[in-house]
Amino acid sequence: WDYDLPAQPGLYQVWRDGKAHDVVAQVTKTGLIFVLDRDTGQPFLPIEERAVPQGAEQGELLSPTQPFPTATPAVVPDRLDPSDAFGITLWDKLACKAQLESLRADGLFTPPTIQGTLSLPFTGGGANWGSAAYDPRRNLLVINMNNIGQYMRLQPNITDSVKADKISDHDEFAPMEGAPYGMSRAMLASPLGLPCTPPPWGVLAGIDLDSGKIIWRQTLGTTEDVAPGGLALKLGTPALGGPIVTAGGLIFIAGTADNYLRAFNVATGRELWKGRLPAGGQATPMSYVWKGRQYVVIAAGGASNVGSKLGDNLVAFALPE
Repeated sequence: WDYDLPAQPGLYQVWRDGKAHDVVAQVTKTGLIFVLDRDTGQPFLPIEERAVPQGAEQGELLSPTQPFPTATPAVVPDRLDPSDAFGITLWDKLACKAQLESLRADGLFTPPTIQGTLSLPFTGGGANWGSAAYDPRRNLLVINMNNIGQYMRLQPNITDSVKADKISDHDEFAPMEGAPYGMSRAMLASPLGLPCTPPPWGVLAGIDLDSGKIIWRQTLGTTEDVAPGGLALKLGTPALGGPIVTAGGLIFIAGTADNYLRAFNVATGRELWKGRLPAGGQATPMSYVWKGRQYVVIAAGGASNVGSKLGDNLVAFALPE
């Protein structure tokens, strides 16, 4: 599934019933968040083992269960009914619906198959490189996650001289030499190149680490730098890059496929400001004070795998005096 842990864990102090608890929080590509007590290693927010889909191809071994947190639901969905496929035209929607109907889709951890398997969230997450940020005054974990689906398909390798079946030029392919299968995968996209999963395609969320509840959830990013003519639809975009939280109650984050650094209210998730970048901000910003004034700086180098503009820039913004 390529569901390795994508980012460093966070070490936080959570207040519960008037007492401080040291915890470690781990975000995942699956859209799940795990929080453990640092002193005991036991779950701080409850976790249970749940049965997961079985029926792998011959030679594959699967665990019958996987761990799931019970207090915090997945920040982004892991199932999609083909009738809910997205499309800006009927032609687009029907093409996405047909793709989804061709895939095995039994939820998270559905095994890879020769038929083809829906992978949702896709291998970019859920969460990815940037990990999370934390507001200790509100017990609030802030995390950005991607809401994109992809297919993955096992390709039989019959002999060394007979390679895998036909692969699209746009697909990622791994020959997995010495194994009975190769593997191909790609984002599920319509003929117009838009994701088949319903928007928002990028999400920013605030989670209370005392209760595990999702306090707010906001769309992150627009289509301005990826849609024809710069059409800025607030549909969200995949984001590679994490948030920071300041003592003044602001979240700063870039990472999206449109070239902006944004500020959000940490209590409500409302977007307050955005500053234009010369290239994609696929990085986590940092903040510092110089001669009494606060600055936020970010590396704007872009990333080809999210389609943002490439560059070689370091950009600093100053907060008002």
